[in-house]
Amino acid sequence: MNVQMEEGWKELLSKEFEKPFFQKLALHLRTEKATKAIIYPPGPLIFNAFNSTPFQSLKVVILGQDPYHGPGQAHGLSFSVPDGVKPPPSLVNIYKELKQDIGMPMPTTGNLSSWAKQGVLLLNAVLTVRANEPASHAKIGWMDFTDAVIRKISSEKQGVVFLLWGKFAQEKQALIDETKNYVLKAAHPSPFSADKGFFGCKHFSKTNELLVQQGLDPIDWQLP
Repeated sequence: MNVQMEEGWKELLSKEFEKPFFQKLALHLRTEKATKAIIYPPGPLIFNAFNSTPFQSLKVVILGQDPYHGPGQAHGLSFSVPDGVKPPPSLVNIYKELKQDIGMPMPTTGNLSSWAKQGVLLLNAVLTVRANEPASHAKIGWMDFTDAVIRKISSEKQGVVFLLWGKFAQEKQALIDETKNYVLKAAHPSPFSADKGFFGCKHFSKTNELLVQQGLDPIDWQLP
């Protein structure tokens, strides 16, 4: 796999690309493509989260599970969909919490790229998926890679705010050094669990409070 990634990340993660798990992962993807399997997101967008949020500007991490598996939905940013694509239910619930937390009107777009450009890494734990088969790439090696990403962020940065929504994301808490970074936990925004602690978590205003305390610019969560 020819990794197209922002230089800061590429340098930080260069050793991961050389490890056996990553070579197996790249081979797995090439083999599936050779059998005409449809994989989301498209190749150039697999590392979109890293290219949209350079390592130097990283301030916040929102951790998702794996990409959307419907046509045209996944573009390499957790919870986000491209302009013109209907926001999925979890994203709608994120918007409801934003309205309750900071008064943000319901957006017309599901594209969260503007957050990424401000230093919010929208990271899925698994970076690819076969069409219409959720979690189909959960065991091909991506989590070894993204666990390494989380560890690197935790060790190389300080004051990063990690938003861990749901049991799956919260299992990554062990990878984070909380003596120098922050962890905010809540239920997942899925319709199955949002009313069990996601609604009312106020993570967006709390994140900005933590950033401002460090003398950093808050995130402008407003969307078109």
